Amino acid sequence: MQQGVEGNRTPEARGTPLEVFVAFLMLGLTSFGGPIAHLGYFRTEFVERRKWLDDRSYADLVALCQFLPGPASSQVGFAIGLSRAGPLGALAAWTAFTLPSAILLVAFAYGAAAFAGPVGSGIVTGLKIVAVAIVAQAVWGMAQALCPDRERAGIALGAVILAVFVAGSLGQVSAIALGGLAGLLLCRPDPGTARPSEAQPLHIPVSRSAGIGLLAAFALLLLALPLLAGTAQPIAIFDAFYRAGALVFGGGHVVLPLLEAEVVQGGRVAADQFLAGYGAAQAVPGPLFTFAAYLGAILDPGPNGIAGAAISLVAIFLPGLLLLVGIMPFWDQLRTRPAIQAVMRGANAAVVGILGAALYDPVFTSAIIDGPSFALALVCFILLVRFRAPPWAIVIAGAIGGVALSLL
Repeated sequence: MQQGVEGNRTPEARGTPLEVFVAFLMLGLTSFGGPIAHLGYFRTEFVERRKWLDDRSYADLVALCQFLPGPASSQVGFAIGLSRAGPLGALAAWTAFTLPSAILLVAFAYGAAAFAGPVGSGIVTGLKIVAVAIVAQAVWGMAQALCPDRERAGIALGAVILAVFVAGSLGQVSAIALGGLAGLLLCRPDPGTARPSEAQPLHIPVSRSAGIGLLAAFALLLLALPLLAGTAQPIAIFDAFYRAGALVFGGGHVVLPLLEAEVVQGGRVAADQFLAGYGAAQAVPGPLFTFAAYLGAILDPGPNGIAGAAISLVAIFLPGLLLLVGIMPFWDQLRTRPAIQAVMRGANAAVVGILGAALYDPVFTSAIIDGPSFALALVCFILLVRFRAPPWAIVIAGAIGGVALSLL
């Protein structure tokens, strides 16, 4: 196997899993703001301060994780841990960055039942309204970044129509597939934009044979789990969250419609509980995918509680991590091909459309029931977009506003 990301370091500079765990635990406790902010925190910590890798190697990792489905910031962290301290370092990075927010959301799941009366119901209402503002901000920002021209805007509009008229995960997966095909036809980059001679190779301790094995494991689970889901409820839960994690392009917010299709439309979680938990997920640091731990804790039928949270959490992260490590040995050759770049442009534009459809149903239709609730959602949105208020502050403001609305 290769010897990890060297950058300007010598092999002796490799660290230990404990060192990786401590570094990522601090980030897991303090990294608010979503995946783009997390990538900024990572660069400050591991490129500028700790110098575990250089800027060009870090940019390569970010590009790879943006290319793949899954939680981009968690995938980057996993890769940094892998390069620093091998497989145990990768596991330490993922665990330390993920557990703080997962524990907080499971605690919220256990305490949510106590939210009775006007104050409790007002807080839940406020969290649902916050979800409207958060998803609207995500759609706005992603549309600007991923649909900058007519071709990709058209792909996004087509994805909205398909997601609205073909309900559930079938419409969403079809939109991404057709968006990728449209991108291949319409979104090829200019020949002068790809500069393979300037690309710096990634050095990760993964052989090609190991990569092929991990990619095969990803595909086998994706195909086999639906066939086994009827045999036991824990397998059915693992299958639902694994498929959601395997089909997410574009970041944590995009998992919302996929999870809603699996657990709300599937009758496992009530719509009010789903949106309240999604709102609470904005108030905690770390990856948004830990929303799965909250859902796993309240699933009905179970297993739920701690067992359901653990199953759901592992299942939703696993496909992205398998794909990441599996494709690393081949990424340098793939990423400069114009056809691959075009497919990803179209798929990312389709993601914007899918999220836009989810903004209306279930997010808006479930949370906005009258003029005052719409006004509160608009205030939260403006605070996010124009005043750059941190998400945790919006959650607090939304909860207070929800209580005020319930007492009026």
